[in-house]
Amino acid sequence: MDPSAPVFSSDDARYMRRALSLAARATGDTSPNPMVGAVLVLNGKIVGEGWHHQAGQPHAEVEAIRHAQASGHKLGRAILYVTLEPCSTHGRTPPCTEAILKARIPKVVVAAVDPNPKHSGAGLDLLSQAGVKIWSGLLADQAVDLNEGFHYWMIHRRPFVTLKSASSLDGKIATAAGESKWITGERARKEGMILRRRSDAILVGVNTLIADDPSLTWRGRARLAPLRRVILDPKLRTPPLAQVLTDDHRAHTIVVTSDHGPKRAVRAVPSNVRVLIAPLIKGRLDLPWVMDRLGEMQIQSLLVEGGGETHAEFLKAQLAHRIVFFYAPLILGGRDARKSVGGDHSLAGYPRGLPLHSVQYRWLGVDLMLRALIQPRAPIAYVHRNR
Repeated sequence: MDPSAPVFSSDDARYMRRALSLAARATGDTSPNPMVGAVLVLNGKIVGEGWHHQAGQPHAEVEAIRHAQASGHKLGRAILYVTLEPCSTHGRTPPCTEAILKARIPKVVVAAVDPNPKHSGAGLDLLSQAGVKIWSGLLADQAVDLNEGFHYWMIHRRPFVTLKSASSLDGKIATAAGESKWITGERARKEGMILRRRSDAILVGVNTLIADDPSLTWRGRARLAPLRRVILDPKLRTPPLAQVLTDDHRAHTIVVTSDHGPKRAVRAVPSNVRVLIAPLIKGRLDLPWVMDRLGEMQIQSLLVEGGGETHAEFLKAQLAHRIVFFYAPLILGGRDARKSVGGDHSLAGYPRGLPLHSVQYRWLGVDLMLRALIQPRAPIAYVHRNR
């Protein structure tokens, strides 16, 4: 254990958990900004709270300060708990470090540092040099989980990819005839909707689109950041009347095809639907190229809802980071039934199967949800300043 690390109390953890819960209120609303929550504590009592509601609006720290000051509180002895390092640069809004110093807050407790290599630690350094006490690393894992797409994209400029599947106990997502609707129960389906809410975009292969004509939308409280829809379709077989091309959300649809698709099909795609012409590798779309393009569009978190061949391609290309698989107490059977993960061969480099990490199980009624990382997460570093 690092002897210089701060020792946090149960009260510190309680206040940070409150800040994390505030941040989560903006799920689906802040992209491309992260979700951030802040709590101001004075004499052991919370006197100000805030969270970032939407890109371009005040940040969590500013909201918490305004809340406390509106109630007449002086903050010269307060402690600010915030889930992400305060920004120190001008963007759409002024830097939060400026507001903290103006309010004369003497101590700041931070969960996670800014993942942007250009800015990481800069806000903490600035505050520390101005005499503010900085403690960081409190509930850092939970803070990174909350914004895992933002943290990954900031470093790699590609989306953090989650593979999602709902299957029978024997791993089948549909019968050989394509019948698949409502394999899992209502609670599992609601959890699937939450995954969509937490994502910037949802992706399926063209076979799934042809079989099911899914809407690929979020059903619930309106999102402030649009959910984009990505269709992998190398030969442009997407039906012209598919919902993703004709509904009110078609401006948020991205069709990824290749120059092997018929030109008349390209011309038939509505003008407000984005078409990407991707290169082919051995007859398949170049997925790393696709991920780079989606990253350029600031798609930070991508939910892949298959089917099985699409899941296999992401795993083979080592582009998937997490799986969330739902299992129903049902056996479909059938040699030709569609699987959660398809492909002609086992995954390269894993002759005994792909091991998973940080595995979590959760019961949703009679259904079981498995959530796991495909690669173990690197240890989270924290920045520690003067105590």
